Amino acid sequence: MRKRVPWLHILLFVVTFFTTLAAGAFQQNIDLTAEPGRIWEGLPFSLTLLAILLSHELSHYFTSRAHHTRATLPYFIPAPNIIGTFGAVIKMTSPIISRRALVDIGASGPVVGFVVSVVASSVGLAQSKFVFVGDATPLLGLGEPMIFSFLARVFVGVPPEGYDILLHPVAFAGWIGLFVTFLNLIPIGQLDGGHVAYALLGPRQELLSKALVVLLVLGSVLFWWPWAVWAVLMVFLGLKHPPIMRWETPLDPRRKFVGILAFIIFILTFMPRPFVF
Repeated sequence: MRKRVPWLHILLFVVTFFTTLAAGAFQQNIDLTAEPGRIWEGLPFSLTLLAILLSHELSHYFTSRAHHTRATLPYFIPAPNIIGTFGAVIKMTSPIISRRALVDIGASGPVVGFVVSVVASSVGLAQSKFVFVGDATPLLGLGEPMIFSFLARVFVGVPPEGYDILLHPVAFAGWIGLFVTFLNLIPIGQLDGGHVAYALLGPRQELLSKALVVLLVLGSVLFWWPWAVWAVLMVFLGLKHPPIMRWETPLDPRRKFVGILAFIIFILTFMPRPFVF
């Protein structure tokens, strides 16, 4: 049987490549309307971010195939924003059979994406530098998850008084990868973290989802208002995880370890206020 060429996936990837390329150039204060030939200066950011997103989604895809679960290739989502994309997704087209498969499929993307993001952050931070800001307030400040703060201390150091770290584009892409990992590992509904939590907790995961939605609303008041939007989106997508076909198959020690590892990564990437404008 002749295989069809996935033209839509290819088209979305190509468009996202150019939107992230433009975003990377914009971050370098390049006016593309005046100097369109300098768009290629956005390559370090674009290629790093796409590598992180692609590694995350392909890990889901190949793990799904290994567990005989049908899934689409990644759909990249281009966007006219500061990073040039809304990320990438794959779609499961058949049920997940067992708890073991659920852990493997749910955790594979965040774990691999986390590793690639840490490598990118390390490489980028090693090329970052201190800049004098004095009493000025940056237009955009980034939250520092535990792992990024640690890497910044290792590869850049503690900024002197009146200085801040100017992130290299590769480091910024790595930070975005950590943020995406954090969002995906929130154990709500059918997010990656929701898959892992359901495999570990069963139907009790729905109660956890409801509690976390309340915390998101509270977090929107205390830390960052878009958490309220995320809470509404989670409710719209559904807080109850669909049942799996073979619940009676127990989790082995390796899958339990992977579940704990996913929780540790969630803590390491946790940031209550991702952006400060």
